[in-house]
Amino acid sequence: MTRRLVPGLEARRHLIEGYAEFSQIPEEVTAEWKAPFGPAEDWDLTVVDEVIQGPHGPVPVRLYTPVGAPPDGGRPCLVWMHGGAFSWGDLDMAEAHEVARGVAGRADAVVVSVDYRLCPVMPELGGTVGDRVDDLGRPVRFPVPQDDCIAVLDAVRADPARFGVDAARVAIGGASAGASLAASVTLRTMDDDRAPWQTLLVYPMLHPRVPEPGAELAEAVADAPPALQFPAWMIEATRRTVLGDDPEQADDEVFPGLAADLERFPPTYLENCEFDAFRASGELFGARLRAAGVDVVEATRAGVPHGHLDIVGFGPARDTLDALAERLARPVVVDPRR
Repeated sequence: MTRRLVPGLEARRHLIEGYAEFSQIPEEVTAEWKAPFGPAEDWDLTVVDEVIQGPHGPVPVRLYTPVGAPPDGGRPCLVWMHGGAFSWGDLDMAEAHEVARGVAGRADAVVVSVDYRLCPVMPELGGTVGDRVDDLGRPVRFPVPQDDCIAVLDAVRADPARFGVDAARVAIGGASAGASLAASVTLRTMDDDRAPWQTLLVYPMLHPRVPEPGAELAEAVADAPPALQFPAWMIEATRRTVLGDDPEQADDEVFPGLAADLERFPPTYLENCEFDAFRASGELFGARLRAAGVDVVEATRAGVPHGHLDIVGFGPARDTLDALAERLARPVVVDPRR
């Protein structure tokens, strides 16, 4: 039997059914497909834009802090990165702004949303190498986005009073490419015992190429509109955009799914989407975390494709925010592996 998207998206299937790739869809059709399903959530928060200094220059961040005095010891904190194939996205997109608001409000937590430096848009989609440069005028490549995110994580933990947080309860997380950045930061920081408290990964892109799907996932992908998937040429172009012309040397550092040692990875929440080919990447990484003895909770959000957090007022997105907030309510457990 053919599986269907959740009813709200299934009712919009006709908008994108005739397109082979999402990049072919006109902007006005994309806007209809991603139109809000309801109003944005209303939370009593203080939202402030700030800048944190990083090794490549200033990193803009947006702080979401619940109104009212924090509890003794400070609030839990989530350092959050939006997605966008490492080349798109900003602090105003729903995957950044609405996620940060929703998690901060639900969890009585501080959320720091990171405006990390973006890589150039891939030439296959009209980008030019020189449109995004680092502090030395070079195209933004690995490890610049990762360095930006590490700088923010370190700044929050170095001065918890400034942010009103508990330094022992600073988690990192992200969606899609942002989840890849969160996992990369975790790997780089665990080498010197400064890994985050938890790592929260939502529909992550963790491998340079999509792993081979199992039969069930292949069936789900076949039942979804083709435009909701990522063609092989786009995945390869993204990889080259991030790594430059000689990518092989840094694959295992950029794409966390290839990391050899996961034993000291912190407790992890990993959420995939039912109709997302990248689920194979998340599931493979989850299996490797479990094999390494990591405390990992893995979930599959039913009835949705990749990117559901970027739709305002969407029921499955609210469910994901509930799950992220629940993680921030967990007590700190001392990990004997560290």
